[in-house]
Amino acid sequence: MYLTELFGLFSLSAFIVWGFLMAFFLNIFVYSLGVKRNTTLLLSSFVMLISYSASDYFFSLLSYYSVSYLDWAFYDFVTILILGILFYKVRKTTVSFYYLVIGLTVNALFFIVMYIDTTVMGNVEPWLLWDIYSFGVNIVDFTMIVALIVDRDILGLIKLKNGIKALFKGQQVKHTA
Repeated sequence: MYLTELFGLFSLSAFIVWGFLMAFFLNIFVYSLGVKRNTTLLLSSFVMLISYSASDYFFSLLSYYSVSYLDWAFYDFVTILILGILFYKVRKTTVSFYYLVIGLTVNALFFIVMYIDTTVMGNVEPWLLWDIYSFGVNIVDFTMIVALIVDRDILGLIKLKNGIKALFKGQQVKHTA
């Protein structure tokens, strides 16, 4: 919607694919220098580059057919599955790995909500949800790119997770008879 009208669909998606390409190149460079020998970060950035490049190219080929938001959600869930298999094989995660899984999940939920709104409910008039979707998906994509580049907890999500975990760990229910 709004961002698509402002920048155009293909220029924004090309910029996002370019961002994942640059993140992958940076991770190859850092890995080859030996500064950070983290295979999970390198492989995660490779999976994201391939996923976003393939989806950009694949769905532009399918432009003859009607591509729905459900297709995009399915594509994100497949990418999460591939990242999960990668985690299972390597058995080591990074901060960016969590950001990728959370970001892809949020994007998939955005796609499902938009599918329900436009296809199931039949809405054709733009409203607040469409603007939230337009900005939300792109902000999540840019956040995933930054997370792959800096590999830091930029939004404090890991701190939040650890705080919630500690909160529930500290509370133990005592049963008295």
